[in-house]
Amino acid sequence: MRTIRNILLLLAVLPFLPSCEEEGMDVRDLEIPDNYALSAGTSTLFVNSSYAYDSPADWLSGTYESRFIRGDKLYDDIRTSSNGHGGGLGPVYAGYSCGSCHRNAGRTKPALWSEKGSGSYGFSAMLVYITRKNGAFFPDYGRVLHDQAIYGVQPEGKLRTSLRCETFSFPDGETYELCVPGYEITEWYADSIAPEDLFCTVRIPLRHVGMGQMMALDQAEIETLAARSNYPEYGISGRCNYITERGVKSLGLSGNKAQHADLTVELGFSSDMGVTNSRYPEEICEGQSQMQGGSMMGLSYDQLDISTEDMENVDLYMQGLGVPARRNVNDPTVKRGEEMFYQAKCHLCHVTTLHTRPRGSTLLNGTGLPWLGGQTVHPYSDFLLHDMGSEIMGVGLNDNYVSGLARGNEWRTTPLWGIGLQEKVNGHTYFLHDGRARNLLEAIMWHGGEGEASKNLFRQMPREDRDALIAFLHSL
Repeated sequence: MRTIRNILLLLAVLPFLPSCEEEGMDVRDLEIPDNYALSAGTSTLFVNSSYAYDSPADWLSGTYESRFIRGDKLYDDIRTSSNGHGGGLGPVYAGYSCGSCHRNAGRTKPALWSEKGSGSYGFSAMLVYITRKNGAFFPDYGRVLHDQAIYGVQPEGKLRTSLRCETFSFPDGETYELCVPGYEITEWYADSIAPEDLFCTVRIPLRHVGMGQMMALDQAEIETLAARSNYPEYGISGRCNYITERGVKSLGLSGNKAQHADLTVELGFSSDMGVTNSRYPEEICEGQSQMQGGSMMGLSYDQLDISTEDMENVDLYMQGLGVPARRNVNDPTVKRGEEMFYQAKCHLCHVTTLHTRPRGSTLLNGTGLPWLGGQTVHPYSDFLLHDMGSEIMGVGLNDNYVSGLARGNEWRTTPLWGIGLQEKVNGHTYFLHDGRARNLLEAIMWHGGEGEASKNLFRQMPREDRDALIAFLHSL
């Protein structure tokens, strides 16, 4: 079915896009339909549907297209021993496939507002990081709480959430509400951890939009932005996050805090799904008290669950996805909203235009993707860390969780491309790292620290201009 869907999607966009099989095709050769605008060069797709994030870029062909389809299947398949790919789900896990948390390559609706945590069936689409208050890990758990398990094994615990809400007003009288999530862990599989010794922070999935372009970015341009993005009049000063993995220091680009230098395919299979691989060959629960001499509950694990080739196909799938074009670009309200976006100085962090390096990106096993090279892209992000403050409702967006060089109050500027299609793709409008914002207006009003000046400029606008700025964001 997925293959048929991909073919139909390609047929749908062919009237707009000529063949891109030749490497280095000039973006100027693309015929842009009326009322649309390119977002990601030759990877831009004019798809406005629930598959807007989950459609192949037009440059894919031949072997690359075949591998993309295999990666797509692995991304969505539930990891069981009968799926033809080696199984390997669990013994404990947080998600049963990549697509379980990233439905249609987007953000699966989290259980924060509906089930208030792990829910009736244990699945929350929320990733829970746990540590001691001093930052150390718990020997029986590790960095991630796995709230699901295969038959015969105990989940590590269950997440329970609560919400504390407060109403605020704009100067013109319009009201809005902000809510702070509270977290509690119940049903610990081992000894319960005292709340006073526990720190947890929660993430909901990121959209997998523009992953290939992000991996192909000209990193010197990002570092130049960090050196120059000092706007004292607005309290803004972005900085890079540098990561050392396997002895190599790299610029962090991926993740809520730019804490990864790649798309973490291998880590995701291991940590989120309990799938052993060449980079992470041990079971995620290795060392736990319910492990018994290399096995758990009598089950034996003596081979890797997924091959490096298969993981690279998933990496190719993620980097080969198209990026939805901007829509309604000639609409007067959207055009007014774009003016307000600049007037509020949102562009100082949500940088509109970046460039990819000439040779594109490289997949996790060394395969190059030159089609992603030499492109002008519009992610609306500088991919830098910014202090988002801790003054709102006493906590702000400070989660006290350190990632690489990123402090608890620092977050990578979220890329905005595709954000206006999230409701169509995933059926919800929950934003920010933990889904506390129920719409884009709330997301803006959660900005503190370096985002305080922009938030206040937005707050002082007439309602008509605020609505226009939101309409502009929905066009991205």
